[in-house]
Amino acid sequence: MTSSSANESFGRHRWTICALIFAATTINYLDRNVLGLLKQTLSNDGVFGAAEADQELNYSTVVICFQLAYAVGLLLAGRIIDGIGTKKGYAYSLIGWSFAAIGHAFGHHTWSFGFWRAALGLTEAGNFPAANKAIAEWFPKRERAFATGLYNSGANVGAIVAPLVVPYIAMAWGWEWAFILTGAVGLIWLAFWYALYEAPAAKLQCGHLSQQEYDFIHSDLDEQEAERADVAKARVSWFRLLTFRQTWAFFIGKFMTDPVWWFFLFWLPSFLEGENARKVKVFLAAHPDFSGQHAAIPGVISWPIGVAVVYTVSGFGSIFGGWLPKRFIHGGMDANRARKFAMFIFALFPLTVLFASRLGAINTWLAVATIAIACAAHAAWSANIFTTVSDMFPKKAVASVTGIGGMAGAVGGILIARAAGLLLKRYTLLGKVEVGYAILFVVCGSAYLTAWLLMHLLVPKFRKIVL
Repeated sequence: MTSSSANESFGRHRWTICALIFAATTINYLDRNVLGLLKQTLSNDGVFGAAEADQELNYSTVVICFQLAYAVGLLLAGRIIDGIGTKKGYAYSLIGWSFAAIGHAFGHHTWSFGFWRAALGLTEAGNFPAANKAIAEWFPKRERAFATGLYNSGANVGAIVAPLVVPYIAMAWGWEWAFILTGAVGLIWLAFWYALYEAPAAKLQCGHLSQQEYDFIHSDLDEQEAERADVAKARVSWFRLLTFRQTWAFFIGKFMTDPVWWFFLFWLPSFLEGENARKVKVFLAAHPDFSGQHAAIPGVISWPIGVAVVYTVSGFGSIFGGWLPKRFIHGGMDANRARKFAMFIFALFPLTVLFASRLGAINTWLAVATIAIACAAHAAWSANIFTTVSDMFPKKAVASVTGIGGMAGAVGGILIARAAGLLLKRYTLLGKVEVGYAILFVVCGSAYLTAWLLMHLLVPKFRKIVL
């Protein structure tokens, strides 16, 4: 019997768990994306001030409130989830971020929005530490990158759904209802989570998991030996974790690449709207008698559809990112080498975004294409960099290390948010905001190769350590 047919015969309950995590991550990004999609609507409503240049800076302040709270939350969430367990930790996090998302409807100026944005960041921080810990509990190493790619694609699905529904909710009922309705979705997920999730040992005991699938989940001999060596030891402190190069490799990888995703998440709609506005301005200057719809002007696109396209492509990137190292492993490559080689490949594709501004001047869809490729590469990279934590650390430390790296990524996000705010304010005043975006695209495109090189220098092989 082949390994794949054996895999089918003993059950696939672990994929039900992966589906739950996928759904939570989808909701996470649905709630997170609402702000960026309504940036112009909120600006027009005076939430970020009256002056256009100040609006860019005030918007970046609100983004930073989220990022700062997210950084603190990630550091705390990983530790808390390692302490209270995956089931409670995930549930408490989702309850918190659902109410925080709804709370945005009651903020009508920069600092009240900043408060609710900080509340959202603090509570949403639990998603990835809990998800990564659940994947480590439910999947062997050979399947973790693929499972991570699947659940991480939920980030893209959330980002696809959001532009297709949020602007229309805002137009029909007001922007407040966009926050209320998307925030309420998460509360539905809780019923399924409490009904379906338990650790593999508990599922085995109650008869919902076969012995064969349980044994397959725990089939990594090196990991089992490390777990047995750790079984009598207390939880590992942050300070102890920070003594390992493996922690710093993950820290640096997230610090350098997460900000790219944050930048596109919060500024992509604004960039595409700006591209449309510039094409309209140029066309009307050349055709002052034009009286048709702006959407009919050459080069103008439906920016919500453009955003949806970017994240649709990214979803496939996430799944492919999990599949490729699995394919390398099945071809006989060592798991550590397969992971690192796949990450190198994915680090090359974001370079396409270097051409986004120049191509966007020709046709906005060309800019969408380059950004879509870069975001797909990020999703593929993300599926693998998350998996390096469970490759290198025992399960009892996975959420903590994930939180440390996530905190680093959020700090990087704070820096790029402030840089974007200052840079775009400056070039808005100069009437050349596209130059500001071009500079930011250079930073985004080169981040992954730099991160890969630094991670390789710190940890030539992703091998399990004994704490």
